[in-house]
Amino acid sequence: MITLERCNICPHECNVNRKTGKIGRCNASDKIKIALVSTHEFEEPCISGRNGSGTIFFSNCNLNCIFCQNYEISQEGKGNEISIEKLADIFLKQQNRGVENINLVTPSSYAVQIVEAIKIAKSKGFNLPVIYNTNSYERIETLKLLEGYIDIYLPDLKYAENGLGRLYSNVDNYFEIATKAIKEMIRQVGFPILNENGIMKKGVMVRHLVLPNHIENSKKVLKWIKENLSEKIYVSVMAQYFPTYKAKNVENLNRKLTKEEWKKIEDCINALDFNNGYIQELGEHEEEYVPNWNL
Repeated sequence: MITLERCNICPHECNVNRKTGKIGRCNASDKIKIALVSTHEFEEPCISGRNGSGTIFFSNCNLNCIFCQNYEISQEGKGNEISIEKLADIFLKQQNRGVENINLVTPSSYAVQIVEAIKIAKSKGFNLPVIYNTNSYERIETLKLLEGYIDIYLPDLKYAENGLGRLYSNVDNYFEIATKAIKEMIRQVGFPILNENGIMKKGVMVRHLVLPNHIENSKKVLKWIKENLSEKIYVSVMAQYFPTYKAKNVENLNRKLTKEEWKKIEDCINALDFNNGYIQELGEHEEEYVPNWNL
């Protein structure tokens, strides 16, 4: 049973009683905490569409990635506490804005409350696809709690090499945990189903952010996806890395990708012959978010 009283939501299984204000690894209490509600136009085309994705950025995270581009939210806990009822109201307000979907960013610590908020919102007419945008360090039991409430999973697959997980995210056994989680997500919602406008309504798309000096890790990630998931899977390979947070002072992470590195990734993708998904264009400036995607 998934519970906040002896928190076991994620693989850390901290066993703290969040309902008494105690916090574990992710720094989340029993209160929902969010940092930003926005309409995001720069996700993959099948997510943002014409009207944008209705993103909700949750504060705190069960990983401690030293290169996190949202570190003020994920690592430093920037945000405001809200009730379950307020979260349900946000879902409805986003729907009224005409967004394509609700995009829950780093939601893992609040999975229990999110289910309750979706129930409330649906009782009031909410009917948009709900996206679970996750780092994939998830317990299978928690994912099963979400079954029937989540329409689209956007899981990262950060590392095939567990040593990098320990070094950069302070987590053990990332690869084994994340790949099992991704398979459970596919079991629940299957492979992407797009509507007549090319907008995803259901399914899983696996994301991977390429890190400088770690091209072999990325090749292993892509090879695992190709060899272990269906030809129907969508992949999204991202070039948007730039050194921020603690990564600025880490030798292997303190620069952007080079053109030579990115060419190796493009060659790998072509050699593996993926059928579906997106590859991001390499940006020219250090802190440029790269919204350009090629199918």
